Amino acid sequence: MTENNLVTKVWNYASVLAQSGVGYTDYVSQLTYLLFLKMDDENVSLLGNTTLIPEDCSWKKLLAVSGVELEEKYEKTLETLSKQDGIIGTIFNKAQNKISNPANLSRLISLINGEIWMGLDVDVKGEIYEGLLQKNAQESKGGAGQYFTPRPLIRAMVEVMKPTPEMTICDPACGTGGFLLAAYDYMRKQTENKEVIKNLKENKIFGTDITPLVVSLCAMNMYLHGIGGKNSPVKEADSLMFAGDMRYDMVLANPPFGKKGGLKVMGEDGSVSVEKENYNRDDFIATTSNKQINFLQHIMTILKTNGRAAVVVPDNVLFEGGAGEKVRKRLLNEFNLHTILRLPTGIFYAQGVKANVLFFDKFPPLENDHRTKNVWIYDFRTNVNLTLVTNSLKDEHLKNFVDVYKADDISKREETERFKKFSYDEIIKRDKTNLDITWIKDESLESLENLPEPEVLADEIVSNLEDALNDFKGIEK
Repeated sequence: MTENNLVTKVWNYASVLAQSGVGYTDYVSQLTYLLFLKMDDENVSLLGNTTLIPEDCSWKKLLAVSGVELEEKYEKTLETLSKQDGIIGTIFNKAQNKISNPANLSRLISLINGEIWMGLDVDVKGEIYEGLLQKNAQESKGGAGQYFTPRPLIRAMVEVMKPTPEMTICDPACGTGGFLLAAYDYMRKQTENKEVIKNLKENKIFGTDITPLVVSLCAMNMYLHGIGGKNSPVKEADSLMFAGDMRYDMVLANPPFGKKGGLKVMGEDGSVSVEKENYNRDDFIATTSNKQINFLQHIMTILKTNGRAAVVVPDNVLFEGGAGEKVRKRLLNEFNLHTILRLPTGIFYAQGVKANVLFFDKFPPLENDHRTKNVWIYDFRTNVNLTLVTNSLKDEHLKNFVDVYKADDISKREETERFKKFSYDEIIKRDKTNLDITWIKDESLESLENLPEPEVLADEIVSNLEDALNDFKGIEK
């Protein structure tokens, strides 16, 4: 069965449950808990691996009961697993049964039991979850809420970044773990040394996400790869709250798009409030409510000296004034921003998203000099027409970028029609140090349909005004 067929199958059942009052989010959480128990069972019975699941909470124990007894057994299983230490506790954090009808629960278990899940792509839960998000967005005519990174883009980014088993890898907005899994697979293929592999699994992969269900999904994927051992390599937290003590050799990330980046504060009564719209961190050179610029600053901090990063950012990070300009200048002066990949529209779940990948290295500061000498820009957007369904992004679309990137020695790069070099002096003279550079003639006719939505324009205006006000306050001090 293909991933698309599976997504359709689980989505159709979501419609059945919705009629019984089970909401979309509740359905996804229950689906993932049960999927994990089934895949863990296959991991043991088919692949001969060990399990951290207590025997009384196994998939086989659920299959052995029915009716009200099944409902009670499932509730007890979730309660027990949510109290486990380490990665199992992370996976089942605050897990509760939201399917009150035993017949619906039994049907969902039968649906899952009818497939051999480990025979499919091991990240199939991530694929299903993302597919459900897309389906939900289409059905509700709303946004998917999160912009998952297409797998071909992840693979291309990992291929040019070339992580090695000795490196520490971090994704501070890890989602279902796409970057971490791709990096692990790439690193794992480079060695057969048992000690190196053990160290890679237990001490080299790190992820953080603010959404509990996504953290649960990511932890499941890590566990099924044997990553993390008994401890969870991913945690639930707001990465932008603190820099933390860890520094990493490589950061691979697609931080969430959106303007506001407020600090979430837990009250004594369990309520959550937003105390501030800005993160006032000592390591941030600019105070802004722009979440992507804050993530970029965070990543600049958590990289080790000589560390490398590949980060997906929306277009506004390339041209926005105020905080954006400050951060771009720091990136050019103190880091080596050597490559920008301009991505086509139509590859993310939200319509019209314009994004790029920034590739940069962190070095010790140079006195009276700048680290970036040239920025190479690969325009994979102009006259490139992709869609989510009929013409989706594939590995071959990015093959030319991977080839011309010259990952082994970027000094051997050569300019092509889509790949151009711009000197530091050229860029620093541009208005607001604008990195949104194009040179290929756009064959499509400009129309009103291509203009941003009024609320998007308004949001950008408000953000720019906020940045200007923060700059003014800085001058006052």
